[in-house]
Amino acid sequence: MKKLSMSIAVAMALLGSAAAVQAKTVKINLTAKEVETPIDNKGTMYRSWTYEGMVPGPVIHVEEGDVVEFTLTNDKSSKNSHSVDFHAARVDVVKDFEQVKPGEKGSYTFRADYPGIFYYHCGADPMIQHIARGMYGAIIVDPKDKAAMPKADREYVLIQSELYANPDNQADMMANKWTNVMFNGGIFKYDPVHDPAATRMLQAKPGERVRIYFVNAGVNEFSSFHAIAGIWDKVYPSGNPKNALTGLQSYVVGPGDAASFDIISPVEGANALVSHSLRQALSGAIAILQYTKDADPKMGRGDNILVR
Repeated sequence: MKKLSMSIAVAMALLGSAAAVQAKTVKINLTAKEVETPIDNKGTMYRSWTYEGMVPGPVIHVEEGDVVEFTLTNDKSSKNSHSVDFHAARVDVVKDFEQVKPGEKGSYTFRADYPGIFYYHCGADPMIQHIARGMYGAIIVDPKDKAAMPKADREYVLIQSELYANPDNQADMMANKWTNVMFNGGIFKYDPVHDPAATRMLQAKPGERVRIYFVNAGVNEFSSFHAIAGIWDKVYPSGNPKNALTGLQSYVVGPGDAASFDIISPVEGANALVSHSLRQALSGAIAILQYTKDADPKMGRGDNILVR
C-alpha cells in the first residue's frame, strides 16, 4: 500500500510539473500618451490621457494560467505620472502599481489565475481624473478549458464611461457632473438612429452566438446593461464560466466591474445595447447590434472585437 501511495504521489507531482511547464509567458507593453482624441462622430476632440494614444486602450488577450510580464512606458512628452492597475492581477499595490514618471518605465509580473473579462486602468493620483480622461481598457483571460463556455461566433468589447466636459475639472468628476455616457470612448459611437453621423454598428447573422465583453470604467455610474428587443442567453459576472446565469433581461455592472453577455437573435433586425438608466442611454450609451444574413465576416473577430 505504501508503494502504491508513493507511486500516486510521484505521478501527481509529475502532472503538476507538466502543467507548470505548459504555462506561457506573455510580454505586454503599453505606452502612456497624453493626446487629443475624438469623443463623437463629428470629430470633436478632447484632451485625453491614454494608453497607446487611443480610448479605450488596446484589448489585451491572454489565457488562464499565463504569466504576464508587463511594462509601462510613460512617454517623455507626458506632463503627468501614470500607472496600470490590472484587475486580473494579484500583486503588491504599492510596489507594482506605482506611478511611472514621464520618460521612465515600470514593470511587474503576474499570473492570470482566473478566466474572464477584467478591467485595467490608471491608478495614479488622482485616480478619478486619470480614468475619466481615458486611461482604461479590457483584458480578456480565456479559460484553459475550451469547453467551459459555449463557443461564440462573434465577440465584441464594449466599455462604458462618463464624459466630463472639462477634463481638468476634478471637482465636477467628484460631484458626478458628467455630460454624456459613452461606449468605447464615443458618444453614440455605434448608433446611427440617434446620431446620423455614426458610421459604425456591431454586426452578426441571425442564429449566431454573440458574446459582449462589457466593462464599466465609470468613474461613478452603475450600468443596467440591457439588449432592447433581446434577452441575454447567458451572463457571466466577471466573465468567469463558473458564474453562469441564464435568460436575463438586464444585469447591473458597477463601476470598476465587468461581465460577459451572450445573445442570440432568431431573426434578422437589430438589438439596441444600452444602459437602461435612460439618462445614460439617451446621452450616448447606445450601440446597435445589426443582424443580417450578409453580415461582414470580419466583424466581431480578430482585431474587430473592439470596433475603432
